[in-house]
Amino acid sequence: MSKKENEQPEKQEDIKDQAAANQEAGEMDATNPTEIIAKYEVLVKELNEKYLRLYAEFDNFRRRTQKEKADLIKYGGEEIILTILPVVDDMERALAHHKDARDHKPLQEGLDLILQKIQKVLTSKGVQPMEPKGEAFDPEFHDAITNIPATSDNMKGKVAEVVEKGYTLNGKVIRHAKVVVGN
Repeated sequence: MSKKENEQPEKQEDIKDQAAANQEAGEMDATNPTEIIAKYEVLVKELNEKYLRLYAEFDNFRRRTQKEKADLIKYGGEEIILTILPVVDDMERALAHHKDARDHKPLQEGLDLILQKIQKVLTSKGVQPMEPKGEAFDPEFHDAITNIPATSDNMKGKVAEVVEKGYTLNGKVIRHAKVVVGN
């Protein structure tokens, strides 16, 4: 007899023993081995389906966790950048104010260099300024401070003036541009 043939009777005896135990426990009424096998096959299919669902849920959890981790890495410096942006605004205002003065050229050159350096650092970290002047107003990118009469028909609903620049970090808006809109 081959090994498989020796195993068959043992398996059938195990099934009969299990069926008898189950019957005593009130779980199954069937004593026919084929009925018992059919019931166990159904049970195996149900357990397999549960396993597949659990595996799919775990796989979704793993992917979601990886995405959250990647977003955390990608946008992790957002808080720091938001604290630097007011400094950039102040530097830009100072430069605009000192351009009218004639004897402060060295100060202006120094401020220009500092501003360029800060802008270079921000750009290397994925921060890009928005230049919305003349664009159509979009509430996802702009905060309208006020409306002014449009100088022409083509300026209606468009950004007439930028009061405070907006910035994006890797394509995500981290600060909306504060604008004046023509109406």
